Amino acid sequence: MNRRVGKTVSWQRHWLGMLLVAVVLVAVPFVAALGGQAWVRIANFAILYIFLALGLNIVVGYAGLLDLGYVAFYAVGAYTYALLASPHFGIHLPFWVILPFGAALACFFGVILGAPTLKLRGDYLAIVTLGFGEIIRIFMNNLNAPINITNGAQGITLIDPIRIGDFSFAQTSTVFGVSINGPHKYYFLLVTLAILVIFINIRLQDSRIGRAWQAIREDEVAAKACGINTRNIKLLAFAMGASFGGIAGGVFSAMQGFVSPESFSLMESITILAMVVLGGMGHIPGVILGAILLTALPEALRYGIDPLQRMVFGHPVVDPESMRMLVFGLALVLVMRFRPAGLWPSSQRRRELSEGTH
Repeated sequence: MNRRVGKTVSWQRHWLGMLLVAVVLVAVPFVAALGGQAWVRIANFAILYIFLALGLNIVVGYAGLLDLGYVAFYAVGAYTYALLASPHFGIHLPFWVILPFGAALACFFGVILGAPTLKLRGDYLAIVTLGFGEIIRIFMNNLNAPINITNGAQGITLIDPIRIGDFSFAQTSTVFGVSINGPHKYYFLLVTLAILVIFINIRLQDSRIGRAWQAIREDEVAAKACGINTRNIKLLAFAMGASFGGIAGGVFSAMQGFVSPESFSLMESITILAMVVLGGMGHIPGVILGAILLTALPEALRYGIDPLQRMVFGHPVVDPESMRMLVFGLALVLVMRFRPAGLWPSSQRRRELSEGTH
């Protein structure tokens, strides 16, 4: 009887927790809008970076493969949407066709990247993936002659927003008497996609494939000796991670209405990797936390440093952008010094590091 009562209380707490999370998610854009629409857009980009961080977490956190060119898949998804939903080629396909196609194309490029690097590890793998990311960016920057495919450094403009029938995510609409603008609409779309991506990641982590990735991360030789096809499993990690990057790129393209090679620099790859490492490699809640912090914290510093300097010194002493990067870098160094497993590591990762220090 007591056991049954305990289970009932546990389920009640579970559903109450889910209800509270749902209320918070619904309230976020309206609360953020009190500080200006810029904060709603920051919230949207935080969710977009959650997609990217969870995709890279498959490669780095689960399979243990260091990838510094992940932004290339982001670029592939963004340009796929831009080329198939803009006046550039005069093609205006619906988003439900382009997003899966962009994910599949990014998945293909993930296999193209993974195939030659199967025998590489550590720094060598990082250098090759870094080169791949730069190659994609340079291609996007130069494929404007002799045939103009990407419009070069000028980028592609007038990209179609996501539409469902006559309902456009770029225009203000009234829903149940509440006026909802474009950023709010994209927020709720991104939250829906994020829940789906998190669910897929959880299922992957607990599957046979997820266990195989973890075995390769711990000891590839031992995993191979146990009968795991390390070649196919590593290719699958690159492909699965790339597909999330392709989806994020497509949504980014529709949300911005403009893409250019400048949005897909090496710094973007490093930032996404920092999100995974800072939050806790291989731990989904930790990766989400890392993505939110590294998206929102720099913007908070950007808006807060200048008023703080004026209050203390009477005038700006250091350029806010330089100070923002200095504080940002210092915070990362301190976290890596005192929390090497990340801010929210998995229990297994925490145990591994604690055992390694004794």
